[in-house]
Amino acid sequence: MTIKRLFHDREHAGRELAKRLVHLRKQSPLVLGLPRGGVPVAYEVARALRAPLDVWVVRKLGAPTQPELGLGAVAEGGEVFVDAQIVREVGASEAEVQETIARKTAEVEERCKRFRRGGTAPDLKDKTVLLVDDGIATGGTARAALRAIRRQNPRRVVLAVPVGSTDTLEVLAPEADEIVCLLPRPDLYAIGLWYENFRPVEDDEVVAILDKARGGVEQPAEQSAEQVVRIPTVKADLHGER
Repeated sequence: MTIKRLFHDREHAGRELAKRLVHLRKQSPLVLGLPRGGVPVAYEVARALRAPLDVWVVRKLGAPTQPELGLGAVAEGGEVFVDAQIVREVGASEAEVQETIARKTAEVEERCKRFRRGGTAPDLKDKTVLLVDDGIATGGTARAALRAIRRQNPRRVVLAVPVGSTDTLEVLAPEADEIVCLLPRPDLYAIGLWYENFRPVEDDEVVAILDKARGGVEQPAEQSAEQVVRIPTVKADLHGER
């Protein structure tokens, strides 16, 4: 399959994604980026919506013998998601899973302190929360983050990504009030394939972006209106571009 890369980089993806989210501006949303790759995307969204930016820290639970294979995820706020089917498939023991959870929970706490420079998590109660990532593949980290955010009693939760697996977006639909995805793909393969530049994002860059966002909200250029496709799901709509 020949893939046409639609996004130059995460910043470009964020600017394009922001065009689909202008309807949220009147709700005074709080934008949360999923570190690390989701933060450059979220910055552009927050800038366009004139909204505050923060992060919601999540760490993938890697399989003991295959660290790149996610067994689930741990999110700040104490949410733990474990995919029992994958645990069975890789043959991970309960002790191994619990050790991984404990280690990743400590990493979440450390990164929360680092990214917020020792500050506290934002108050989400009664707010419209816009969770942004650079893409959705298996959805483990997004699921853990959405569930943790729900526990903070926000008024509304929106998940927004430039590109995502259609199957995963359908599975995640009950976790959010609205899902916005520019490019829902049944043949996603890998998120990075849809970007010309999908370089790694380091912790220091996340801190710098958050510092920049706290320094003042920039005024964005006017966004052009384009047609939105709504894909009904059980509890949420999936939005795509046509």
